[in-house]
Amino acid sequence: MRQSVLISLLGVAALVSGCATKKYVRATEQPISDKVDAATSTNGKQDTEIAADEANIAKNAQAISATDERVAAADRRAGDAMTKANQVDQKADKNAADIVALRGVVANIDDYKPVGDVTVLFPLNRATLSADDKAQLDMLASTTSNLKKFFVAVEGFTDKTGPADYNLQLSQRRADAVVVYLASQKNVPFYQIRTVGLGAEQPVDPGNNRAARAKNRRVEVKVFSADQASAQAR
Repeated sequence: MRQSVLISLLGVAALVSGCATKKYVRATEQPISDKVDAATSTNGKQDTEIAADEANIAKNAQAISATDERVAAADRRAGDAMTKANQVDQKADKNAADIVALRGVVANIDDYKPVGDVTVLFPLNRATLSADDKAQLDMLASTTSNLKKFFVAVEGFTDKTGPADYNLQLSQRRADAVVVYLASQKNVPFYQIRTVGLGAEQPVDPGNNRAARAKNRRVEVKVFSADQASAQAR
């Protein structure tokens, strides 16, 4: 009997102890769980903030890159502007020298006498030089190699066919073709060349046939020198 009572008491004690243990566990686990939940929420918030910071960093990096590109472009534009300014200064200096040389020619224009000339003929509506044209100009340019005081007069012409304004432009293009060749290929100083386009004015042949028109499609190139007058003055 006593043994039965003792067993019953032990069972009750175990049950009471088990209930107490579960309550203790629940009481202990709940704060821990709450802390875990709070930590998880904090971590989630921090992850969101980190993601936002990374996005801002990426945005700032793009802005910095764009700024660098704009600065580089501005530097390039500044460099180009400086180069152009230097070129303008150099051109101005050369123009000033050309003006001085031209004034010297004009002041003594009566001393300049013709020392050579050629006539270059052009096909209809053309303003390009042929191999034969260049050969003629080569011979004329060679006469200037020993001259000290000279200038080259270049006059462009057309025939009478076509509008007057077109002919005027075409005659100038023909004269320009001769000037470019003499200056770039034969080293004739550009400031010593005088050029004009006269269109259909001053025809060498007033006829209206094909042969007359071919003669009038021309550029007349003449070299004038004052070397002889300078020698006589000595």
